[in-house]
Amino acid sequence: MKRIRYTKFTGDLASSFGLEDLMQALSDFLLDSGFQDPLSRFQDFDGEQTMENLREAIRQALESGELLDDEAQEKFDELDEEQVEELVDQIIQKMQEQNFINAEEPGAGQGEAGDGDGQAKFEVTDKGMDFLGYKALRELLGPLGRSSLGKHDTRHEAAGVETNGSSKQYEFGDTLNLDITATLSNVFAREGIENGGINGLKNIQYSDLQVQQSDYQSSCATVVLLDCSHSMILYGEDRFTPAKRVAMALSHLIRTQFPGDTISLVLFHDSAEEIPIGQLPRVKVGPHYTNTREGLRVAQRILQRSNKDMKQIVMITDGKPSALTLPDGRIYKNAFGLDPLVISETLEEVSRCKRSNIMINTFMLAQDFALMQFVQQVSAMCRGKAYFTTPEKLGSYLLMDFMNRRMKTVN
Repeated sequence: MKRIRYTKFTGDLASSFGLEDLMQALSDFLLDSGFQDPLSRFQDFDGEQTMENLREAIRQALESGELLDDEAQEKFDELDEEQVEELVDQIIQKMQEQNFINAEEPGAGQGEAGDGDGQAKFEVTDKGMDFLGYKALRELLGPLGRSSLGKHDTRHEAAGVETNGSSKQYEFGDTLNLDITATLSNVFAREGIENGGINGLKNIQYSDLQVQQSDYQSSCATVVLLDCSHSMILYGEDRFTPAKRVAMALSHLIRTQFPGDTISLVLFHDSAEEIPIGQLPRVKVGPHYTNTREGLRVAQRILQRSNKDMKQIVMITDGKPSALTLPDGRIYKNAFGLDPLVISETLEEVSRCKRSNIMINTFMLAQDFALMQFVQQVSAMCRGKAYFTTPEKLGSYLLMDFMNRRMKTVN
């Protein structure tokens, strides 16, 4: 949405719009997943985050009329080619100064071996990634209405500072937040109203002490298990970019509203690996196959290191398990149908998650009947849920599920 600014135009086009608006306009370019969308204005960039592509993306954003107000747009349209290039340079300089991007020297870019083509590249910083996650969260929560977010409530109680109206007998180690009324009631019940010690003072004993109760709020360790096999951008639909946006939004939500929680990111394809959540904007789809079991194994190792009350895996996928890591390290692959060996080994890994009290919630971006049965079986085994959704509805389903479960009790 174009923002209306009630400020007098000073002639400095680089300062006539916010860099936040520019980052939002460039989000499809910055979060490119390798999908060639014929309707995208960034389709000719081949997903390369080079400085030259960034300059062209900024130029297209300026020419679109979405960033500048009417007066500033008229000024921009009057610029010659050299002045436009100078303006783009100023904008890139501001993006670096405000730590939205980091420029890299030619040949030092991220990517596979052999892609050093001598072009200067850039990467989105943690600040830029956090902003994109915040914008994605606002967009996803917008259709859901206003929500009051907090920590994960449980049915249990604990001694604390924020009280809920009840009290308990003091035990060693409790926060000494005395319930004076309940404590004195115990004294009067034991000694009586008339009886008193020296000068009529009552003798308060250890057993009389009562402390205020507060709601015990649990913490949760979450692993987002993200399918980045090649099918996520096949069949004329980009399923991976929406999944990336949702993972970024969930990360921002947990970091800002549930500070006691943790979130980790695991990518699975032919194999699986954990990556820092800050690298998510640069991730693209990888090899063709789907090694779900290896993803679950990596996620379990992460969760086993956590001491949180609640442990969960959020799996986002669109395909059937089609690969398996053999004991000798080789990758067994079979893309035709539901391979009995792959399925049985994957379900065995699900059983291990169940024995470790790890919940698996699966968000399936496909509607194949056999896959639906498999996902439902996984969910039933781990007390999780299965959501059969689309890239457009993925964010609403996932965030609503996360926020609804924070209100439920820990069994």
